Amino acid sequence: MINACRVAALTVLIFFYLSSPVSSIEGPIQVKNLYPLFLHLNQPYMEKADIENSMSYSLSHSSTYTVQESGEWTIHLDMEITELNFRYKRIINDFIEFGIDIPVLMFGGGFMDGFLEGYHDTFGFPDYGRSARPKNDFLYEVRKNGRLIIEGKSGIRLGDIRFAIKKPLLSSDVCNLSVKMDVEVPISDAKEGYSNGSLDTGISVLMDKGLTQNIVTHLNVGAVFPGSVRGHEKLDVKNFIYGGAAVEVAIRDNLALLVQVLGQTRIYPITDLRAVDREAVLIIFAGRYNTEKGGFDLSLTEDLSESGAPDFIINLTYKMDI
Repeated sequence: MINACRVAALTVLIFFYLSSPVSSIEGPIQVKNLYPLFLHLNQPYMEKADIENSMSYSLSHSSTYTVQESGEWTIHLDMEITELNFRYKRIINDFIEFGIDIPVLMFGGGFMDGFLEGYHDTFGFPDYGRSARPKNDFLYEVRKNGRLIIEGKSGIRLGDIRFAIKKPLLSSDVCNLSVKMDVEVPISDAKEGYSNGSLDTGISVLMDKGLTQNIVTHLNVGAVFPGSVRGHEKLDVKNFIYGGAAVEVAIRDNLALLVQVLGQTRIYPITDLRAVDREAVLIIFAGRYNTEKGGFDLSLTEDLSESGAPDFIINLTYKMDI
């Protein structure tokens, strides 16, 4: 992973010196953390400060393996999650941007365990005990002191719906600054892991800063105030803060490359399980291709901290201006 980061950094530097002015800057990749314990807790994603009229369809697939126990906690997660997300944004009276996210979630045992086992064996990476479990077998269970909190069910459900308002504070040719507020409304069953059953809110500050005509940096900092997890037993979780940084490099009129990092503080109470208690840090490598009718984003997200995040997330997004 360190070598991959060095390669990404070198790529950005090369494009900084060699690329010519272009106009395919569209903002960060909007991928959120799909870790099963946290995905229903108003998980943030990076976005640009500038407001827009757009509609997008995003397909994400992730794999998670956390089968661990401590004195009080049992957390068994062996699953793959696919999310199909519809996102709509509309500028109102040239004043604010209204946004809505409607996700559809699919939980299941997946199909990638054989590939991941071979990948780990080939490169000598640890598999954290994945090979001891039946391949592509679904497992989602959370208990505290033996009492069941979540008993996940495989299937397809509507996820919690998010509403957001973004207000520009500063807009110029070189820098944009906005504030964003959002609320996530519970829709699905918290006992089965598709929702937390509570209202969640969040606030963030977004900034875009141009370095050259074809290189833009994006910074996001925010706080999330999730409600309790109302599963079989009520579980109080922590408010958390997050921050993200992205570098977007346009290399042609219709092609851009992006590297971004998104981190967040601990959300669950102390479990004495390393895979849950530490901060989550995600790194995203992506490419963007624009056409006359819309743009395609393809990205790979890796878990840098080995805590609070899936092993990986693959995302494909199509966005069009409206």
